Amino acid sequence: MAIHLARRMERVQPNAIGELLALGADPSIISFGGGYPDPTLFPTEALGQVMAEVIAAPGGQSMQYAPSDGLPELREQVAALMRADGTPCDAADVLILQGSQQGLDFAARMLVDPGDVIVTEDPTFLGGRIAFDPCEPVYAPVPMDADGMRMDLLERVLETQPRVRMIYTIPEFQNPTGVTLSMERRQRLIALANAHDVVVLEDTPYRQIRFSGETLPTLKSLDTEGRVIHLGSFSKVLVPGLRVGWAVAAPALRAKMALLKLANDTQTSTLNMAATSLFLKRYDLSAHVATLCAAYARKKAVMLDAMRRHFPQDVQVTDPEGGLFTWATFRDGFDAEAFMRDVALPEARVAYVPGGSFHPVTERANTARFNYSAQSEARIEEGIAALGAALKRHA
Repeated sequence: MAIHLARRMERVQPNAIGELLALGADPSIISFGGGYPDPTLFPTEALGQVMAEVIAAPGGQSMQYAPSDGLPELREQVAALMRADGTPCDAADVLILQGSQQGLDFAARMLVDPGDVIVTEDPTFLGGRIAFDPCEPVYAPVPMDADGMRMDLLERVLETQPRVRMIYTIPEFQNPTGVTLSMERRQRLIALANAHDVVVLEDTPYRQIRFSGETLPTLKSLDTEGRVIHLGSFSKVLVPGLRVGWAVAAPALRAKMALLKLANDTQTSTLNMAATSLFLKRYDLSAHVATLCAAYARKKAVMLDAMRRHFPQDVQVTDPEGGLFTWATFRDGFDAEAFMRDVALPEARVAYVPGGSFHPVTERANTARFNYSAQSEARIEEGIAALGAALKRHA
């Protein structure tokens, strides 16, 4: 039976994220692929206590329906976190999401018609493309350097592409490169968005995971015209399984996103929102984040040291000041996807993410993303050594 599918489904295709989730579940493979936090650092005991308490709340209130835009107390707590981070924010500005990934979907559906242009960093987060693709956009990728998206090239895109509707950026410890957008470029980005009447979608899932360097202001805190949509998440700083994130936006944009939220899933899980809220009330989130930062800083150092010792000398890797990833660039002509399929997985039993899928228009086969947060330090050393040996054998 032939079923007619909507045209948008042509853009909804299998992707590396689903494959990586499967690889992450195979204990025989050392996976540097997914954006997994370290499960040994989950606050399991504390979450167990708060979950039991919210389940036992009188009247079953934590298991009942809740306001579509989120529990009021949690929205106030998120607003307080934003203010502590230097971003003016009230509870009324906050929309609780089913993970910040949902915010990517809502922003695109709210702003982008088929054929409209989305500006992204090049490379960019694969999950962003997965969220945006059903809206049938045209992508205008802007190359990056050590200071993030190049503003001279962004300006050229904005001057030549009249249908740009959104600039998507991960300013801190960008996924996949680990690069951070400099202060000067943050200011220039806001100025360009204002001049060309474009919305900026600021995605910040790794912002709190900083272990060196200076904390820079959010783009939202620099927003002078209410055109920045800020997305945040508890997935990397608490646990991803709760699927609790948020959007902060100007009233008109937030209201439209709230309507999409109601249509999409009615609300984020009341139980998970209540548990997150009680955790924030009962425990010191900043102390927990400090523990994560210390652990991930050590793991990054182990991975980069192992790469320097075991990889061919012509492999270049980024040295991020935070986040979960480093980005490797191999020699010209190297195919990271073919190498993983033909050598890394069967011989070294190691997985990473080939870089081609992170490029929205022109794929570059000689790049790859490596996650250092999920594996133990010993497994990082073991996996990078095995992969390095395989690279040298097949150079």
